[in-house]
Amino acid sequence: MEMASRPAARFSRAVPWIARVGWVVVAVFGGAAIEAAVDDRSSSVRYVAAIGGWAVWATVALALAIASVHSLTAARVGTPLALAATAAAGLGGAPAVDLALLGVPAFVTCVAVFDAEFGRQFVQASAYGDEERFPLRSPAAVGAAAITVWALWAAFLISGPLLLAAQSWIVGTLFTALAIAGIIFVGPRWDRLSHRWFVLVPAGIVLHDPVVLADTLALRAAQVAGMRLAPADTEAADFTGPASGYAIEVAVTESITAVYAFTPSEPNGRAVHLTAFLVSPSRPGQVLRACADRGLAVS
Repeated sequence: MEMASRPAARFSRAVPWIARVGWVVVAVFGGAAIEAAVDDRSSSVRYVAAIGGWAVWATVALALAIASVHSLTAARVGTPLALAATAAAGLGGAPAVDLALLGVPAFVTCVAVFDAEFGRQFVQASAYGDEERFPLRSPAAVGAAAITVWALWAAFLISGPLLLAAQSWIVGTLFTALAIAGIIFVGPRWDRLSHRWFVLVPAGIVLHDPVVLADTLALRAAQVAGMRLAPADTEAADFTGPASGYAIEVAVTESITAVYAFTPSEPNGRAVHLTAFLVSPSRPGQVLRACADRGLAVS
């Protein structure tokens, strides 16, 4: 078992470097597709395409280089832009070979960036002292909404400046303004998805989830009666969002109170009294092993 875990551990440590190398390859070979797509356009369009492409690449490269919670958001928002640029370059008539040289490393980078181990390492990089942070899976509805909004934002971000460079002032200004508004107003909501953690601390456990809960839920180790993979018929309070996949059931020794996040229909949140709750870490088995190592009751 230990021998089998070593390759997995090495791969986990390598995931951020796969993303970094893939992103370097995007810069080295991917520019040809963008250049080919705007080759017959005006000099201002070519200039804006080049500056915009390098600006996005540099921003993501910095995020990949410095592991933190905020850079996790920047990486996960920024790297798919290379795939969007591949699609735009294809519509612009770039050759298939150039599109492959941009799209393949961009795809590899995106797969690595959205891997659970990548998120774990970047979240843990911002941890304080002796705490272990484990990212939570996004609620299905929240994740679908985030992807939809991102797709619209990416279209505005790419097309807006290019339309301005092509002197399409009205539409270009509108799209560029919408792209900027997305960064200002939607960006913090994307960042909240990176701040959803199940945390092990010396005193016990903490559930930090600004998407689902109004306040952080902290429990002392003595309050934790047991933890296990949640059975199908569990009656525990659902703090997963809900999210798909396996959940962990945390039982407590006494009734506690938690408050769900504020919503338009419940502006003050909704308090619930519970003796057990569900969480959905991206790697539930990893969480249970870490809890057992800290002396928490795991079954």
